[in-house]
Amino acid sequence: MQLFSLLLHTAVFTGLVAGLDARHPHAKFHHEANDIARQPQPYGGMSGLQRGYRSVAYYVNWAIYARNHPPQDIPASRLTHVNYAFMGINNITSEVILTDEFADVQKMWPGDVATDYTNTTSSHDAMTHDTTNGTSNELEMFGSLKQLYLHKKHNRHLKTMMVIGGWSLRKAFAPALATDSGRKNFAKTTVQLIKDLGFDGVELDYEYPSSAQEAADLVSACQVIREELDSYSRSLNGNPHFLLALSVPAGPINYVHFDVPGFKPYVDFINLMAYDYQGSVFSNYSGHDANVFKSIDNPRSTDFETEDPLMYYLNAGMPAEGITMGMPLYGRSFANTSGPGMTYTNATDGSWEPAVWDYKAMPQNGSQVYTDNTIVASWCYNKDTRYMVSYDTPEIAVQKTHYIVGKGLGGAMWWETSGDFKVDDQRSLIRTVTTELGNFGGMETSLNVLDYPQSKYRNLREGMPGQ
Repeated sequence: MQLFSLLLHTAVFTGLVAGLDARHPHAKFHHEANDIARQPQPYGGMSGLQRGYRSVAYYVNWAIYARNHPPQDIPASRLTHVNYAFMGINNITSEVILTDEFADVQKMWPGDVATDYTNTTSSHDAMTHDTTNGTSNELEMFGSLKQLYLHKKHNRHLKTMMVIGGWSLRKAFAPALATDSGRKNFAKTTVQLIKDLGFDGVELDYEYPSSAQEAADLVSACQVIREELDSYSRSLNGNPHFLLALSVPAGPINYVHFDVPGFKPYVDFINLMAYDYQGSVFSNYSGHDANVFKSIDNPRSTDFETEDPLMYYLNAGMPAEGITMGMPLYGRSFANTSGPGMTYTNATDGSWEPAVWDYKAMPQNGSQVYTDNTIVASWCYNKDTRYMVSYDTPEIAVQKTHYIVGKGLGGAMWWETSGDFKVDDQRSLIRTVTTELGNFGGMETSLNVLDYPQSKYRNLREGMPGQ
């Protein structure tokens, strides 16, 4: 660094840097990122919990099927939050409901033993709360949600959050939140699921409010949910804090309808979906899935960027430590293309859906890996098949970590865990980023909640003894 400082003060080097900055406005990031990142800067959420970076990963309830990714494989020791996706919304009553009761609470995993109730009654009976005495003594919780609770027992800094909505359920939010009675039932049933299922909080994945009225309805819903969460907290020993988060978009046509000053008093943090910028079917040209900056040299390859929405949320009043930056554990592919920013045909193959590949399947055989440090993006390309996949390499993940630290953000988020290598593999992106964050202040260490005395499930009320 002494040699670097000496060179920096020479006229030649100063002129070179100025020239680079004139052509590439983001060059300053690359000159300063490492210096900034070397300074320990721990950040926490907005709720005043213990400081440290968040590491948030989504686990999807359909991962137990074709993906063969059981909840036991969640890298719990590397995470501060697991977001369990998704809960649904009843269009008529605004009630928040499970979307797969078998996966969520019924599937028996190795080590599960039913005592006097085997979950063989109808799914409706198994999920109905007994309002006469508050509990049903015979019910026991199994499925992925029991495994999440066991992760919490063995990793006391791991919080679990249920996620409501998602892209497939995007149309349910607006009618559910449009009236006072709807918002109240939404909030009440949200907190009831937290009580019953052992979560530490809830994230709303509303994709997306499309008007000022829908934005206002979301703010009102956040207020009512926060009131319900705090009321539940006051009924428990120690008054634990229950979390409320929002998943927020990176596209300007969508983020303008998120009222940051309105929802800020009620939420603990927001998770910025900093991906899905370009892909087959929905983009005019091949390009990058999750670049931090736009390309000056090849603008057709970067329809969107992370810097722009991040600055929107910051300028709207969201504290930097209240923003978690999302990263993909997958890549988006383009067929019959010459590379980024070129014409293409829609890719029809993928890991689980067309034109989308798990990160753990990268790079593809016969492909060469490319990196553009100026925009912070990477991809692989096979010149023989003319096939391109945009995805994050570990090198890019480290650069994004330095960006998080340099901006003072609250941490990193990933969609979704089945796409990564196992965490003991050095290629794992979750491992790469959390290791790097550990060098700059460490991870958030607030304790999770283990006591759920009001749950309708007996084994959860008892804390899963012996497990």
